Amino acid sequence: MDNKPSHPTPTPTEPDTGARNEADGGNLIHRLDAATGRNAQDGAVELRIGILLWPRFPLLSLAGLCDALRHAADVGDQSRQVRCSWSVLGLPGTSITASSGVEIPVQEALRPGKKFDYIAVIGGLLPFMDSVEPQYLDFLRQVDAAGTPLIGICTGTFALAGLGLMKGKLACVHPFHVDDWKRMFPKERYTTNCDHVFDGNRISCAGGVSIIELAAELIRIHCGPDRAAKVVHQMTVSQRSSSSHIARRHALGYASVDSEKLRQAIVMMEKNLSTPLEIGVIARLVDSSTRQLERVFLAETGASPSEFYRNSRLKYGRWLLTTTDSTVNDIAFECGFSDAAHFIRHFQQCYGVAPGRLRKALAGPR
Repeated sequence: MDNKPSHPTPTPTEPDTGARNEADGGNLIHRLDAATGRNAQDGAVELRIGILLWPRFPLLSLAGLCDALRHAADVGDQSRQVRCSWSVLGLPGTSITASSGVEIPVQEALRPGKKFDYIAVIGGLLPFMDSVEPQYLDFLRQVDAAGTPLIGICTGTFALAGLGLMKGKLACVHPFHVDDWKRMFPKERYTTNCDHVFDGNRISCAGGVSIIELAAELIRIHCGPDRAAKVVHQMTVSQRSSSSHIARRHALGYASVDSEKLRQAIVMMEKNLSTPLEIGVIARLVDSSTRQLERVFLAETGASPSEFYRNSRLKYGRWLLTTTDSTVNDIAFECGFSDAAHFIRHFQQCYGVAPGRLRKALAGPR
């Protein structure tokens, strides 16, 4: 390693912020691991996911899902499958080639009777979709008949739709594949303006880095917000502003505040508009308490953290209404509301007009 520093060495009176932030990050992980007051070794597995890989699947989708689960599954960075378990299913002794050429071996045989909370299908390049082993298709039909929820990741949703398993369900499709979806499944509904969609016992995800958002949400549901917060902390580069969410920044405007913790909290909110974090989780992520965060939000913004968060989501919704053709229902989900009715009610309270009426007014006469 090169011993020559790339920046001047801090003097004793200058705090080494890089080292301090690294230490703070480690302390945060210890607090999140201890938050539930239980020893990981004593707990039963809370989230079990079986993974099916289609030929030429995207490696990022597999890595994102597995890495999120491993961060949530154990304390520190030990990576034991304690609170979460995951396994690549398939034909014993075989392997599946990723689109990058990397070979991934099968870990477990296809056993429809084994208990999984979800079966996740990571699809591959469309020209290779039909080359999957027929046993995979039989397995999916069997686990679906048994009531196991199915997850389509990237073109995995295409695989489910090809088996008739997306009938009447809303699919989350990557914008790159919209024309393919419309050509192959013209009767099936789809959306493109979100990371993932929950529709009954079907979940679909656009793929890419969106898998981290989905994995964090599944972990929040099954293992609690502290596990999900650990995933967000470990798998995002920075709590500070970056170009990674420039579209949301453009919609929301740049917050001018003096408190570093408040800035970090606002960035966390902006990064999690579609799947809102609990305020207590945000407080822990910025090394604060809920009460301290309440005080600084009220002092600097005049609103509580919850009010500020909701207003940010509504502001983002207003921007989507005026800059996209997305339906009000899709915008509601994109902004983290459980349904359109909740979004419409809060939007009207905030802006004095219903979303649909605002869009019509801005569109002008036709």
